Amino acid sequence: MRVALIGMGKMGHRIAALAPESGIEIAQTFDRDFTIAQLEEVDAVIEFTEPASAPANLLALASKGVPTVCGTTGWYEGQLPEVKTAFASGSLVYGPNFSIGVAVFAQVLAEATRRLKDFEDFGVFAHESHHTAKKDRPSGTLRLLVDQMKEAGWTREIDESTSRAGHIPGTHQFVFDAPDETITLEHRARSRDAFARGALFAARWISTRKGVYEFKEIMNHV
Repeated sequence: MRVALIGMGKMGHRIAALAPESGIEIAQTFDRDFTIAQLEEVDAVIEFTEPASAPANLLALASKGVPTVCGTTGWYEGQLPEVKTAFASGSLVYGPNFSIGVAVFAQVLAEATRRLKDFEDFGVFAHESHHTAKKDRPSGTLRLLVDQMKEAGWTREIDESTSRAGHIPGTHQFVFDAPDETITLEHRARSRDAFARGALFAARWISTRKGVYEFKEIMNHV
C-alpha cells in the first residue's frame, strides 16, 4: 500500500518511521509547500499539518478523490462542514485523536455517563495535560470527550481545565465525584506512536471505503 504524507513535523516523522511495520510504503512526503499537482498515484494520504493549512489541503485532496486521513486539529469550527461536503462522494477519516485507546476510552466514558447522569449527587470534572508546544487549548480530544458526554445525556456542569508543561504526549482524566465515592477514568498516552499507529490503521481502513468518518466511528466497523 502506497501512502503520501503531508506534514513532516514530530507526528509525520513517527508515522513515516512506523509505516513499514504496517506494510505501508510512504511514497511521498510534503511539508507546508504541498500542492495537489505534486501528488503521485497513491492509495491514501495522511495529513498532519497545522490549522491554517489543513482545510485547503483537504479541499484539494477531495477534488482529486484521494482517500484521506486528517489528524490536524484546531480548524473544525466554521470549516468542517465545507470539508465534509467536499468529501461527500469521497473518502475521509478525521479526528482530534487517532489513538485506538482513546476511541475505546470515549465509549467507556459515554457508558459511565449514561449510568450516572440521573444521579444528581455526582458532579464531574475533566482535565487534560499536554506538552508546551500543543497549540490548541483545550485540546481537540477534550472537546471530543466532553461532547461525547453531552450526547450521552449529561446536562449538568462539566468543569474543564488544562495544563501545558514539559513533553507530555497527552493525558485526559474525567472524575465523577459524589459525597461518599469517586470514579476516576483516565487515558494516558506514553508516546506519539499511539497516534501514529492509529493514523496508519485509518489510512488502510479508508483506502477501500467511501464516506466521511470521525476516527472514533470507525472502531464500530472493525
